Amino acid sequence: MENQTVITEFILLGLSRDRHLQMFFFFLFLIIFLVTLLGNSAIMLVTRTDSSLQNPMFFFLSHLAFADICYSSVIVPKMLENHIGKQKTISKEGCIAQSLLIFQVADAEVFILAAMAYDRYVAICDPLHYTTVMKKEICRNLVSGAWAMGFLYSLMNALSLLNFHFCQNNIIIDNYSCEFPSVLALSCTQTLTNYIVLLISVLVFGFSPFLLTLISYTYIISTILKIRSAEGRRKAFSTCSSHLIVVGLYYIAAFFRYMKPSSESLMYLDKVMSIQYSILTPMLNPIIYSLKNKDIQNALAKKFGKCKFFK
Repeated sequence: MENQTVITEFILLGLSRDRHLQMFFFFLFLIIFLVTLLGNSAIMLVTRTDSSLQNPMFFFLSHLAFADICYSSVIVPKMLENHIGKQKTISKEGCIAQSLLIFQVADAEVFILAAMAYDRYVAICDPLHYTTVMKKEICRNLVSGAWAMGFLYSLMNALSLLNFHFCQNNIIIDNYSCEFPSVLALSCTQTLTNYIVLLISVLVFGFSPFLLTLISYTYIISTILKIRSAEGRRKAFSTCSSHLIVVGLYYIAAFFRYMKPSSESLMYLDKVMSIQYSILTPMLNPIIYSLKNKDIQNALAKKFGKCKFFK
């Protein structure tokens, strides 16, 4: 009888069942969400309107900012609703859609990060051919390819949720969003094939851009170390330090979340890592680029006024 019951919604337990903590988390993540929207919107605005920022590095940065806005918007609004609402539920269709969109945006973001790493590789290791290699058409194709890879990644995994059967006594998601591993654990049907597909897709669509980024930075660091002057090394490293920090923040948390063995004792740590790459990183990205990149600082200062923060 349980297998024949039609499941129409899931319960999202969120981060805490304590009402006071729920209100605290509501205001905390509301502030984070607003900062994410404002920060990334500002990055998109200045990189697309300021004449001094019309080069491939900032073209990729504007698309990274757009991906961060999408990523945060897929997760945080529903999270905020559940923190203040009495019914902390999400429909089955909404859960599948959220899972699909998380896959789409997250994978597009890692390929955009890989494209940014390649851009820095060409700029530092082959500067004489930079303008011919990183043409506008090539940059557009790299970004289009990033979103296409994200679409394929989501299709390989999230659409398989449509064929899952869920039991009436197994509809509680111990998380704040419908991440694929959390939903997969609820299925009353055999999920070995889905875990295999997930592992293969992570290796293909997740590890390959990471490998490209790693190879790019191996050559970049090797080239920087060959520069004789300390000032030259500093300038070369400053052009890619912000991107390196962003890559580290994203991949360390994401690999821990998806590649470690599942364990009830580490469930809370799973949530912390998930918050890191899906909520905090989209907020931190524009802040990191604003603090580490003088061109972004100057463009923001011209656009929004010469505030002390941007000096």
